[in-house]
Amino acid sequence: MPMESAVPAAPVTCPGGSVVVFDPSMTGYDFGPTHPMAPVRVDLTMRLATDLGVTGPGGVLREVPAPIATDDELATVHSGALLEAVMTAGRDPRRADYSFGLGSEDNPVFVGMHDAGAHVVGATVEAMRQVWTGRATHAANVAGGLHHAMPGRVSGFCIYNDIAVGIKWLLDNGAERVAYVDVDVHHGDGVERIFWDDPRVLTISLHETGQMLFPGTGFPQDLGGPDARGSAVNVALPPGTSDAGWLRAFHAVVPELLREFEPDILVTQHGCDTHLEDPLAHLMLTVDGQRASYLALHELAHEVCDGKWVATGGGGYAVVDVVPRAWSHLLAIVGGAPLDPDQPTPEDWREHVQIALGRTAPFRLTDGRSPAYRDWRDGYDPNTWLDRAIHATREAAFPLHGLNVHGY
Repeated sequence: MPMESAVPAAPVTCPGGSVVVFDPSMTGYDFGPTHPMAPVRVDLTMRLATDLGVTGPGGVLREVPAPIATDDELATVHSGALLEAVMTAGRDPRRADYSFGLGSEDNPVFVGMHDAGAHVVGATVEAMRQVWTGRATHAANVAGGLHHAMPGRVSGFCIYNDIAVGIKWLLDNGAERVAYVDVDVHHGDGVERIFWDDPRVLTISLHETGQMLFPGTGFPQDLGGPDARGSAVNVALPPGTSDAGWLRAFHAVVPELLREFEPDILVTQHGCDTHLEDPLAHLMLTVDGQRASYLALHELAHEVCDGKWVATGGGGYAVVDVVPRAWSHLLAIVGGAPLDPDQPTPEDWREHVQIALGRTAPFRLTDGRSPAYRDWRDGYDPNTWLDRAIHATREAAFPLHGLNVHGY
């Protein structure tokens, strides 16, 4: 029997210190009470992280105020026409222009939406600035990760693409190679498209196959533009993929590419809608499997780019049971002090959830799993959809990076 690879228990330490960029007013990014992207998920995350000693006074993460991005910063990625359309709709929702994606079921308009979107972008740019200028080793913005927004169109709950604006800021300020890894259940199409023909940016997205899920893109043959072949890498996973299969795919693709690319900085998007309880998709990860991916990316940041790491949030619509626990684990790992998965959630936090939402909160930070995976070097099984998906990505992308397709 092939040996299973255990997930490391803890990442390396972060001697330079780490920050979280946050302002409570960022919960103003609010599409309304019936929309799945409820801002309470960010509020509950920060409350839980604070009660656990990850953030707040004495926490392992220093909190940094979140500025609002300027129009000039937004315009490095987004068209002036889109900015004007969002501003107009945010002043008067009756004037929403559907040709920009505004006013759809996914992207309803609300008063002040331009400032709300710009606030998320400003927080991510500040996270990039903190790391790139050496003020912090790692930085996080859990309200960020709005990876679907396009240069001229809002999309998939995303008004502006904070990740792309942040990466563009890095490139404009001296970064020569930026690696972006997206572990959201949905394809990171906006970031990929914006840097489609830019060889300085490597985008890697692991997601449920577009055959089954929005946005319907992100297949192995999607490899980047003519001047940047291989700069886009996509792993299209079958529905039902759980911890072991997802981690098998991750470790079969991501580490080798990052080592070969040798980025100056690692940017990651951590949508936790891969969870088995998420209502909008069909992967079957647990909080424990998600935590394992955070540990792996942290270690890779230290291995390939001297620890320079910016982490954002993303999707995640099980707003009580999953998002706060998953992202508290993420923030703790960003801070270099991983939480014990077996510890209980704080009583004060559970009481707040009961009073504020009338819900029973999870009692532990774990789903009770010990994630392990079968290493790709132990062999490829063409009879399984998962292995065919992994092999298709390696076969398409690896030769463009001078890497061995088979690896065993």
